[in-house]
Amino acid sequence: MLAKLTENKKQLTEAQLEKNRHVLVVMPKTEQMPQDAGLPNLARLTAGLARRRLTSAELIKTPVAIETKQGGLMVWIMLDTTASLFAQQSHIRAAWSLLLAETPEEIAVAVSGDETFRAHAARQSVYVAWLNGSSPADMKTAKKTRPVSQLSVFGYESVDGYAAEHAKAEGNYLCRSLIATPPNRLTPAIYRERIAELAKQYGWKLSEYDMKKLRKLGAGAFVAVAQGSSDDDAAIVHLRRRHPDARKTVALVGKGICFDTGGHNLKPAKYMQGMHEDMSGSAVVLGILLAATELDLPVNLDIWLAIAQNHIGPTAYKQNDVVTALNGTTIEIVHTDAEGRMVLADTLTLAARQKPDAVIDFATLTGSMVSALGTRYSGILGNRADLLDTATAAGEASGERLCAFPLDADYEPALDSKIADIKQCTLEGEADHILAARFLLRFVGETDWLHMDLSASNCERGLGAVGTDVTGFGVAWGVQWLQAEIAAAGNG
Repeated sequence: MLAKLTENKKQLTEAQLEKNRHVLVVMPKTEQMPQDAGLPNLARLTAGLARRRLTSAELIKTPVAIETKQGGLMVWIMLDTTASLFAQQSHIRAAWSLLLAETPEEIAVAVSGDETFRAHAARQSVYVAWLNGSSPADMKTAKKTRPVSQLSVFGYESVDGYAAEHAKAEGNYLCRSLIATPPNRLTPAIYRERIAELAKQYGWKLSEYDMKKLRKLGAGAFVAVAQGSSDDDAAIVHLRRRHPDARKTVALVGKGICFDTGGHNLKPAKYMQGMHEDMSGSAVVLGILLAATELDLPVNLDIWLAIAQNHIGPTAYKQNDVVTALNGTTIEIVHTDAEGRMVLADTLTLAARQKPDAVIDFATLTGSMVSALGTRYSGILGNRADLLDTATAAGEASGERLCAFPLDADYEPALDSKIADIKQCTLEGEADHILAARFLLRFVGETDWLHMDLSASNCERGLGAVGTDVTGFGVAWGVQWLQAEIAAAGNG
């Protein structure tokens, strides 16, 4: 899946350019072009910059590609380590894209500078290369893009084989692969089979709450959404990973709507296109779990996946219905396209009943979050200020940026119902991302809770380290947040 890696502490030489014909060179930010960096073709780069009437400072902003004497392609950048990690990863990705355009099977990165810089530059370059070296979904019968099979690093040798970068890239790749799968190839039944395969492969304990069991339990919010599908294959899937040294248990909850028609409040074609991606939250959670397992993070994880489809049909739920959620809350249905908060309500209830130290849910939940932020940030809300602080800090440290939103109680009167405990939503749509979170708050009790509204799950032409429209946003953040929590607990 990811390219095989070789490392060489020594710098790239002229002779090695005969084999390494596609090379990224990463240098530290400097005012003047280094004269003794030990890099081949440095004079050729200087001449190329002069021909373009550019200074070396341009390498901080824009990658420059130079053909080598051996007929290969070297792309040069300078990396400003004082810039945000998002900006650094974006810069590296822009450079990689010039090399990947030639669909190489082998690719190399050469880093210069002091030891600290070379370590940082190599890790970020390898991570971005792994993320972009192969396509997560390619079903064309014509010529396919070849994945990069070999990645070589010159100028730095790690002690861990880039374990964290590999785990995050593997998790992101799994996430994007699931999201990109067409809806006829990832129905709830197929999705559950795929999850069972992953559980067997990685040793996760698996249990399922199918529709029969959910009806018996009284999970009326989830069942209301799932009952519109002709296939009774929806379920809440629970995966469990335990670690003997864990001091914390974290529950991760993911919205897994495999296709969202909008139900009786049917989406127009423009907004129904791409609704197989409405299971992105569940894919993010699986990606985090995979990465945490690969890294053997000392934390207990409970994974809860709300897997269903939102279809229209004779049995589909409808406006003005009143349903009773698993925790006994009665809900007045206002709009059938607000199905995500319904399936999450009962799933959050199950997660909170296990009394974890924290619950985090991930969902492509509201259009209003996209209106508020666009697709370059995702939004975060929660019931504790310090949790929001750790969330945004993990966003900065992972290159996956978050913006925190308020969750004040005076928003909730908008959800007052005359016939039930709470309205599902409003028809006005004002501040719906906040109202959706206020709704979900009803189902977590006193548990510490974060809600991530994944407005950045799909960003045209990619985002940060990732070059595909489907970004896998949330996986790197989740690993970073867990590592920070583990360190704070004293067993990092």
